[in-house]
Amino acid sequence: MHATGPQPGRKESQALNAREYSEESAALDAELATVIGGWRATGAPLSEAAFNSMARRIFAHQLRHNAAYAQFCASLGVTPDALPSRWEEIPPVPVTAFKDAHLATFDPGRAALRFETSGTTQGRPGVHFMETATLYDAALLAGFERAMVSDGARLRYLNVLARPWELPQSSLAYMMGRIAQTLGDGAASWHVRGDDLLVDSFAAATRSAISDNAAVCIAGTAFGLVNLIDALAERREQFTLPEGSRIMETGGFKGRARVIDRLELYQLLAQRFGIQESAIVAEYGMTELTSQYYDSLESRGAPERVKSSPPWLRARVLDPSGVALPVGEVGTLVHVDLANRSSALAIATDDRGYRTESGFVLLGREERATLRGCSLDAEALRASRMPARRISRITSA
Repeated sequence: MHATGPQPGRKESQALNAREYSEESAALDAELATVIGGWRATGAPLSEAAFNSMARRIFAHQLRHNAAYAQFCASLGVTPDALPSRWEEIPPVPVTAFKDAHLATFDPGRAALRFETSGTTQGRPGVHFMETATLYDAALLAGFERAMVSDGARLRYLNVLARPWELPQSSLAYMMGRIAQTLGDGAASWHVRGDDLLVDSFAAATRSAISDNAAVCIAGTAFGLVNLIDALAERREQFTLPEGSRIMETGGFKGRARVIDRLELYQLLAQRFGIQESAIVAEYGMTELTSQYYDSLESRGAPERVKSSPPWLRARVLDPSGVALPVGEVGTLVHVDLANRSSALAIATDDRGYRTESGFVLLGREERATLRGCSLDAEALRASRMPARRISRITSA
């Protein structure tokens, strides 16, 4: 059969492809924004069928427009002509892939957000390019609002982190900047500069909040909070925070830095700041993800904290051969984040955990895994026997 009309030239074809991509990506983002907004406002769930449908359509979109991800999937026999029927069958890329390729459905040169993992033992960070800030902002605000301030509190944010404008490649600094700006009382403060933990400014901000009877949220990485406790102990400073105050901890404990059991850390934080351990909440996020997990409300204060997720984010626990494990069996975590529309939908991590009926319990990282993320940056805290007031780049999520 022969074409009878004039055929589009190369420029016309590129324009048609660009328009098709623009319309398709905008439609998917709008659909995701509706899901995120509905959950933020009312806790509206996402059914298994709806999640599966969205995951398959986003994955097909990524196979068409994300060359690196498509090549990886093709090596596993997954192509646009042989799509999986279930979201669980979508091939996850390893987190290391973000170091080796631009995993984006668009030209990374026009990324609205560009977040880097911490430096690795090979000295090369992973990079997550995001086409728009809209989904990232919507996801982080919805997750934090429902997990950390479901009571509607306008907290004063005391961030044991660098200022976002001083570390723009840090997803954690960006996240807390948006949260403080949108959900805070207008008096947020930041207490890391370069490699220095600003203990004096933190203590002054804490005393000011107590004087104002302003409930606070102290936010920082696990190692940052350990070093804060050490520094305050050296100064013999202890506080009783205003009622309604809370702490958000993120990051792990692996590496060369001083290791402290998470339960012990929470006990020390509760004692130092005069709050209940149930007011300390662990956030689990990754630079390679758009969305975050938090301790479930029911498990706060319990020895084993269960991570819960928003409805567009799901976790799987796999054995070394990639087979899903039943509830209670320890394996490697894989995340499927629908909000990763412009990068890669499914991510295989180096983290270990086990499923529960309502989420999963995070156990830490693979012993032989490449060091990365919050924990890696924090390992410089003790590696050269720095005094407790010194911090080395604790802020990357």
